[in-house]
Amino acid sequence: MSATATTAISGDLRALFAPRGIAVVGASRHPHKLGATLVRSLSGFEAAGGRLALVNGRDDTMYGTVAQAAAGGPVDLAMICVPAAACADALAEAAAAGARAAVIYAGGFAETGEEGAAHQRRLAEVVTRTGIRVLGPNTSGFLAPHAGLTATFVPGAAQVRPGTVAVVAASGGVNHALAFLLAEAGHGVSLAVGMGNAVDVGAPDILDHLAGDPATAAVALHVESVADGPRLVAAVSRLAAHRPVVALVVGRNDVGAFAASHTGALATSWRVTRAALAQAGAVLVDDERELVDAVGALAVTRLAPRASSGVGVVTAQAGPGLLLLDDLRGRRSAVPELTVATRDRLAELLPPLTYQRNPVDTGRPGPGLGRVLATVAADPGVDVIAAYTLHEPDAVDIVDAVRQGRTPEVPMVVGLGGTGEEVARRRKALLEAGVAVSAEPRGVAAATAALLADARARAVAAGSRPRDGRVPEDVTGRVRGGVTGQVPEDVTGRVPEGVTGRHDEHQAKELLSRLGVATMPRRACRDRAGARAAFAELGGPVAVKLLDAGVLHKTDVGGVHLGITGQDGLEAALDRLDAAGARHYLVERMAPPGVDLIVGARRDPVFGPVVLVGLGGTVAEALSDVAVRLAPLSPVQAASMPSELAGHALLAGWRGGPVLDVDELSQVVVALGDLLDANPLLDEIEINPLRLTADGLVALDAVIIPREADDAQPHL
Repeated sequence: MSATATTAISGDLRALFAPRGIAVVGASRHPHKLGATLVRSLSGFEAAGGRLALVNGRDDTMYGTVAQAAAGGPVDLAMICVPAAACADALAEAAAAGARAAVIYAGGFAETGEEGAAHQRRLAEVVTRTGIRVLGPNTSGFLAPHAGLTATFVPGAAQVRPGTVAVVAASGGVNHALAFLLAEAGHGVSLAVGMGNAVDVGAPDILDHLAGDPATAAVALHVESVADGPRLVAAVSRLAAHRPVVALVVGRNDVGAFAASHTGALATSWRVTRAALAQAGAVLVDDERELVDAVGALAVTRLAPRASSGVGVVTAQAGPGLLLLDDLRGRRSAVPELTVATRDRLAELLPPLTYQRNPVDTGRPGPGLGRVLATVAADPGVDVIAAYTLHEPDAVDIVDAVRQGRTPEVPMVVGLGGTGEEVARRRKALLEAGVAVSAEPRGVAAATAALLADARARAVAAGSRPRDGRVPEDVTGRVRGGVTGQVPEDVTGRVPEGVTGRHDEHQAKELLSRLGVATMPRRACRDRAGARAAFAELGGPVAVKLLDAGVLHKTDVGGVHLGITGQDGLEAALDRLDAAGARHYLVERMAPPGVDLIVGARRDPVFGPVVLVGLGGTVAEALSDVAVRLAPLSPVQAASMPSELAGHALLAGWRGGPVLDVDELSQVVVALGDLLDANPLLDEIEINPLRLTADGLVALDAVIIPREADDAQPHL
């Protein structure tokens, strides 16, 4: 849809989700037809005082047109149950009759091929011309239980009770699956929407609507594809500032390739989408069960914003406690050892053979469980409690114990194992008391991790720093062991503009130097005589490389020779470069040893400029161990990227190796993102490797790729 159309149809969605009257277009008396099923589903809306009008020109017992239905009372919403080929005319008729919104249930549109795509284009034209808001086509509808509105044909949907969690799903099937899971978990829903083909109303529209919905405490977002990345990010960011958003992104195993460089080969669309949503403030999960645990927890409680939080684990059974601890550590949740003072107080409450350092194992549930919970919550290193116990009503009243042990400052997630109506009542009582609840250890870990991630996201948004972040004492004007390109004093806020065209490695490194990125001393040489002079000036060992802006991967063509120490070695390297087609050469002093990183920035077709940090070379390619952010980004956002890498221990002095200064790396990442953002004719810039040495970071190779002429045009 064009930008003009988007502007024309802007507005709220109250006519869609809170209509006064509904016209079912294509209603039927035949019990097995969609129009009849939908009418039955809407009985609750009519019973709650809403107006329901049935429209079918071939049935004398119904209204012949939407206009006739509108003459008898308000019709805000048209629910269209006719074949795809007839939908555009039905939509136009509804808009002309005064309906301000419509749901189109039929399939047979863009998902089926060109003929269906033509039907969908006709719908879009009606939307643009009339301004009517449309959910679908190819949707199973939505649920709004607070209004008694079951606008779906899926059996059992009317049984989903009102709650405080909203579902925004790309798929109608996933929408209902999540709604049913939330109902089983005791939450219910405030609104549950399946978007289908989203010819008009998409996730950003619904998220903006939910930002003003007092019935919604948290939002579950299911994403399959993204049409407008910046718009989705903006909507998530606006909503997450007030209500938590938990996102499940489909496509982990759909590895798409970026063009022309290592950066492109590493960052999949799935990875970029997740990174964009997380940067906007959403909590990410990996499956639908985890989504329910996470959004359910955030619907009842939130941690205060903080960059890092400690978890106090309390378990009444050791085995489930081990599962919980293992899962928390797998999610990189901090489970700090309790202070001596806390352990002394616990020793007065628990048998001596129980483990009391964190996790705290009570041995079995007992009357002192509430005091144990309160003691752990009072420990200065604990910000949230994760607890688990099997239901043993003869041993302890878990609801009373939790009420005794909880404090306003330390939220609690409780796992209550068991089955039957009594367990369900206990879990419901805990939820009503504002305590997050799960049925198994894994759910407790997922819910706890969601609280921590939400707190971190809000802390980053507020500009706080990680507790272990280190600000270098002198970040400007440093010269490190022969490394050149030190940061100029006025580099902050200066981004080169007008950068165009392909750059050879020397030119790319000159640009990096302007950005404050360190490089090794080097000389660009037009001929062999120049290479010999450069070698004499720089001394060995050196790297001798082919210098050609048209060759992106020099090693693939034999264009890189390392560790040259003597004149004979230099001549042999030049001979091999000549055989590879070299016309010019780069002679560069060898860098000291260290850990290689890859840092890049590229223009994503959906989200725009993005930056990437990963372990360099073949490690990054083999493991896809990378972190991604949208650009431009803040230094705080960039500084958090290395901690996401599975191999982050390699950057923290592994076996006596160098230690990464995250602030130094963040400067490089921010600079590349700003460069790409400021230069629309650049498509990508990559430093691979960016070596972490004992003296800091140094760029060993760099590639700059311009945008093709067609790609440089704005996309509508």
